[in-house]
Amino acid sequence: MELREITPLAERRASLTDGFHLVVDALKLNGVQTIYGVVGIPVTDLARLAQASGIRYIGFRHEASAGNAAAAAGFLTKRPGICLTVSAPGFLNGLVALANATTNCFPMIQISGSSERPIVDLQRGDYEELDQLAAARPFAKAAYRINRVEDIGLGVARAIRTAVSGRPGGVYLDVPGAVLGQAMDAAAGAGSLWQVTDPAPRQLPSPEAVDRAVSLLARAQRPLVVLGKGAAYAQADEQVRAFVESTGIPYLAMSMAKGLLPDDHPQSVASARSLALAKADVVMLVGARLNWLLGHGEAPQWSPDATFVQVDIDATELDSNQPIAAPLVGDIGSVMTALVERTQAGQVAAPVAWRDELEARKARNAASMRQRLEADPFPMQFSNALRAVRDVLRHRPDVYVVNEGANALDMARNVIDMQRPRQRLDSGTWGVMGIGMGYAIAAAVETGAQVVAIEGDSAFGFSGMEIETICRYRLPVSVVVLNNGGVYRGDDVNAVSCDPSPTTLSPAARHDRLIEAFGGTGYHVTTPDEVTAALKAALASRGPALVDCVLDPGAGTESGHLTHLNPKSAVKGTHHD
Repeated sequence: MELREITPLAERRASLTDGFHLVVDALKLNGVQTIYGVVGIPVTDLARLAQASGIRYIGFRHEASAGNAAAAAGFLTKRPGICLTVSAPGFLNGLVALANATTNCFPMIQISGSSERPIVDLQRGDYEELDQLAAARPFAKAAYRINRVEDIGLGVARAIRTAVSGRPGGVYLDVPGAVLGQAMDAAAGAGSLWQVTDPAPRQLPSPEAVDRAVSLLARAQRPLVVLGKGAAYAQADEQVRAFVESTGIPYLAMSMAKGLLPDDHPQSVASARSLALAKADVVMLVGARLNWLLGHGEAPQWSPDATFVQVDIDATELDSNQPIAAPLVGDIGSVMTALVERTQAGQVAAPVAWRDELEARKARNAASMRQRLEADPFPMQFSNALRAVRDVLRHRPDVYVVNEGANALDMARNVIDMQRPRQRLDSGTWGVMGIGMGYAIAAAVETGAQVVAIEGDSAFGFSGMEIETICRYRLPVSVVVLNNGGVYRGDDVNAVSCDPSPTTLSPAARHDRLIEAFGGTGYHVTTPDEVTAALKAALASRGPALVDCVLDPGAGTESGHLTHLNPKSAVKGTHHD
């Protein structure tokens, strides 16, 4: 009988790897430094292994907040943020953030564990049974499932390139629990992984397209540049600034593009927005879309004779609402570089009369805003509370600002200027509430900078439990809650019962005590001077803090600046047959 050498069991095990290790190795090979998530079956060991490998794991209280953090990380870094969730309900919670990331063009990958395919596909009633791949597809840029352990490297590579190439977006990556636990030869497993090369290659515009755009702009009498968050994401700051300043064209920065050029730049027409939009004859959109935020390019917000130039990496965006006379398809850095080279001779210049007209309107509107902000009513209104916040942040251009709400969003966007790019994150294209704490956590983790999250009290409620996450990781996040006791406002009355009205929240809420329960510092303030003192102290501490600003319950308007989108009932009275 032939004698065979028996390999010791420990040695045989050492020559094997499994899906858990391969997912972590694939992410690490591709430069992933942070995972945001919520653990549970079947991904808990994945988070443990990631942490042991040197990847930072930030554990949240809700998957939507973890997903929002991953999306914000993608916006800030141009690398896909990673969100890890459990199966079925946890996956669905994260899916809201994945859809929001796709809508906002933020690169993000949601990795979710899932149940046994043979049982799920026959609908036999497995633990947390759900066809997650089918559920994710309508809401993501792409969705993939890894069915074999040897395909993990391929799946991660596909997800990374899809998330960041072309128009960025959210990608769903489904990893069944059986694949995570599946073993294979360690050397073969290592050989199945690869690093993605140039995941978002440059896309240059054609010379003809550049010439067409330059010709239109050169003939314009009232040109305008609109900068969207896509321009901020592109990190082509120098090229954008060189084009704007060399041509002298007035520009309007959308909310997350604020700071791409300083808000106090002389060519900014933020304080003359309505006039600029209504009278511009040639409009150049840079990383901005003619969606609802820009009135779809239609009158009366825009001149019916306006002609549009559009810079976008995705040609399918063009002509989505208005004819695009000069499409510039390519990545923003390449397009703006080409435009700067073509306009160096000075053939594009904004007419003096147009700039003077806008300056006059800016001066008038600025005087009106100063008068409004100088008022000092008690109880506080949004205006004087935000004036106090503004005065503190004016001396701290290093601070990142996160902002959500209705009136809290609208007012803060108008009152608080930004000096640096990508330091303002807000509700974005969907106008979604609940992004606040996730975005704030990501900004702190990805940049190491201090963050101030300016929240309406209603908006804060969507993700407020994440203040425990902020405290657990001792992040330098200060939350300012503008507390008027309601959704939009807190003085609505239910005329037919003792139940609160649909828009009424707890009128005497003490949000400051919530953060104190988790070891942070809370401040309860009722005057602008107290707001100033509290926010200064919070920033000086460099630790978790929350400033609860008590406002007049009657402060604010329903739906903020979007009242026209909120239909009113045609039926009046408290009773009808």
